[in-house]
Amino acid sequence: MKQLVQKFVVATVAVAAVGAALMWSGQSLPSSHASSGVQSSATAVALPITPGANGFTEVAKAVTPAVVNITTVMGEKVSDGRKIPDELRERMEEFFGGPQGPGVPRGFRGPQGPGEPRGHRGGGQGSGVIVSPDGYVLTNNHVIEGAQEVTVTLPDKREFKGTIVGADPKTDLAVVKIDGQNLPTVVWGDATKLQVGEYVLAVGNPFGLNSTVTLGIVSALGRGRMGITQYEDFIQTDAAINPGNSGGALVNTRGELVGINTAIFSQTGGYQGVGFAVPTSMGKPIYESLIKTGKVVRGYLGIGIQDLSQDLAKSFGIKNAKGALVSDVKEESPADQAGLKQGDVITSYQGSPVDDAVSLQRLVTRTAVGTKAPVKVIRDGHEKDLTVTIGEQLDTVQVAKAETAEADYAFAGVAVQDLDRETAKELGLKGKLQGVVVTGVEPESGAEKAGLMAGDVIREINRQPVKSVKEFEKASAAIKKGDNVLILINRRGNALFLTAKV
Repeated sequence: MKQLVQKFVVATVAVAAVGAALMWSGQSLPSSHASSGVQSSATAVALPITPGANGFTEVAKAVTPAVVNITTVMGEKVSDGRKIPDELRERMEEFFGGPQGPGVPRGFRGPQGPGEPRGHRGGGQGSGVIVSPDGYVLTNNHVIEGAQEVTVTLPDKREFKGTIVGADPKTDLAVVKIDGQNLPTVVWGDATKLQVGEYVLAVGNPFGLNSTVTLGIVSALGRGRMGITQYEDFIQTDAAINPGNSGGALVNTRGELVGINTAIFSQTGGYQGVGFAVPTSMGKPIYESLIKTGKVVRGYLGIGIQDLSQDLAKSFGIKNAKGALVSDVKEESPADQAGLKQGDVITSYQGSPVDDAVSLQRLVTRTAVGTKAPVKVIRDGHEKDLTVTIGEQLDTVQVAKAETAEADYAFAGVAVQDLDRETAKELGLKGKLQGVVVTGVEPESGAEKAGLMAGDVIREINRQPVKSVKEFEKASAAIKKGDNVLILINRRGNALFLTAKV
């Protein structure tokens, strides 16, 4: 377990490790906060795009005054809203040797090295970026999460008490307000215009070393599936990022804010050339929404989705494996009302192509509530156009992972029993009873290779309902060698398609 993504490293010394991610109400700021939402053209200064004889000195001079040090003091109890998966927590403990507190790996004593950060008492230290002259500071959620006291210190040594305006664990972003006027700011930039290979600078307070500037390039864009936050669209950079940089600025060569430094990938706990920043294309709408409402409003369809493998694509009559497979549709949800069905493959959303489940998730969560969004699906091999009225997301929408395996027999080594009400209740299943419960799976069997697990409820085999063990046996007997078997299961309340080749 020597390689894993560590937002816990950049983030570790702050307050704790994170667990979250994205999106947006699609609403503008009220007039009373106009100065907080958008920088006026008068404050934006055109800066060099290529390094001069003195490097990026002008960029550093413009940005560093507005990148602050955030120190926190924790209460007696810290809310663990991150919900770090048990497996990931075990990997963290294996890697670091066990936690000292909620999400804080043993061996890290704070960003200042062997000493504890000021005001420790279970606290931590990180960075933040002033984005409005009246004192709104954008930072990471894990920097301030669970804090009883927040202190913001500017590079000129001015110190302010910070008030948490709002936080969004799902993107690991938060807004802190300090009582100041005419404060130095970093100008908002457009992260959508970034290109791979472009110079960027990371500014923050690694190891308590204030106003540290490092230079790198954009290594990649749109990084997802990192397991860092729930909604991921990271900028990857090789600009040096270390503990204490969390919440600091990633700026382009014009001194514009394009990202909030959040995580690093590390084998050692320190910088190894791979860092991740939340782009401002994600961060600015969240910032505006938190200031206006204290929360983040995300678009909602009401479906479970998963990626298409080549075998799943073949099973659903799709020529390529692009699109998001609908594994479940919640009753009375926007998707249900629009006519979306389980087994549909969404290939286009509001005119934008949908490559996989994550790309659809990004598009939907960024859509303003109430928007009528055209959706193109493939159903039973035929293309169909639908229109969905986007709702507000209240619960987490699952993006499932599909398994594909070759086996001598699709259900070799699997034991099943009828689903009764008591078992359904134990498994957290709601609605009408349908399916058979997997009670055991032999190791290395065809069933295990296909991805089946004890506790799964098999609902369909090759799109045919399975309501009893008798129907399961009948459907299994009809499978011939060489067949590609499509299996619909329910796993801990989430629908998921699996495939197996006999």
